[in-house]
Amino acid sequence: MQRKDFLKFLSSFDLSAKKLHKLFDFYSQEELGFEVVFEKDFVGIVGKEIIAKIQENANMHYFDNYLNQLFDKNIKLVSYEDDAYPQKLRDIEDPPYFLFCKGDVSLLNRKSIAVVGSRMPSSYGKIVTERFVKDLAENGVVVISGLAYGVDSIAHRKTLEVNGQTIAVLGGGFDKVYPSQHTDLAREIAEKGLLITEYSPAVLPTKYSFPQRNRIVAGLSDGVLITEAGAKSGTMITKDFALDNGISIYAVPGNITSEKSEGTNNIIAHSQGMCVLSGKDILEDLGITQNQNKRNFQLTFEEQMIYDLLCEGEKDVDFLCEKTKIEINRLNGLLVALEIRDIIKKMPGGVYAAS
Repeated sequence: MQRKDFLKFLSSFDLSAKKLHKLFDFYSQEELGFEVVFEKDFVGIVGKEIIAKIQENANMHYFDNYLNQLFDKNIKLVSYEDDAYPQKLRDIEDPPYFLFCKGDVSLLNRKSIAVVGSRMPSSYGKIVTERFVKDLAENGVVVISGLAYGVDSIAHRKTLEVNGQTIAVLGGGFDKVYPSQHTDLAREIAEKGLLITEYSPAVLPTKYSFPQRNRIVAGLSDGVLITEAGAKSGTMITKDFALDNGISIYAVPGNITSEKSEGTNNIIAHSQGMCVLSGKDILEDLGITQNQNKRNFQLTFEEQMIYDLLCEGEKDVDFLCEKTKIEINRLNGLLVALEIRDIIKKMPGGVYAAS
């Protein structure tokens, strides 16, 4: 069989990317047979731990059955040797050899931004994540994240909400999405965007696999946006990988008294990334012309006053009433109308914010 097919056969045994790349480099010939799995050099690269399992299943029946299972699950297998494999990943340290994909594989080679941050963002973190993602997605930028709680899932959901395109990178195989609460979200992403992992379907996520997942999140992107993250957040692993591989970092400043913004503020203070105040800053840095056909809303004078105040940050009804001098019953009616039009949103605690 062709070397590419032989390595696809090995993908079912969950060899590390490093071992697969070693095999790719060692066996330079175009044709390979199953007999190589018994060679001393092969055993030396793969290791004794799983060699018996590989040797036991070194036959076409096993390989055909494996490929059929992937097909039945709508899984496309993109290898390092395929044209569809993104150049951005080729350029990073320790690139995955295989990408198991569900959805639109063409998104792998599109202009994209990774959006990462706190697993438990504040209301501020949620608002700024949604604002930035909306700007990026509406201008054709693919939003990449890791399907985790917090900023990850907010980024995916907001992208889908505005009919943008998103890629979710998993820390395990497709058979058991983690966290399980995001199974439906993963299914929607596979239908409307792209779901990817370097692990075969039955592999369970581990503590080790999530940092490995983060290198793909960063490596697949043209830049990493961190909207809110503490100093000791796991997001800093993604940030460090991006810096080591020459990938741009964009950081949203936060309250200097908030631990949740300590990580992003440190990035800005130590010149590790670009301070960004809107999606426009990132679009300009990427050289993307903003879409002039985005939804524009017409506001009355009173609505504009309310909206301008909420663009400054969250406000409660009493504050809005005092600043705008609008009678309370009319103000409440205007707030409801603006909320229905998705121009503002009501947040926990009875405060409002611009969408």
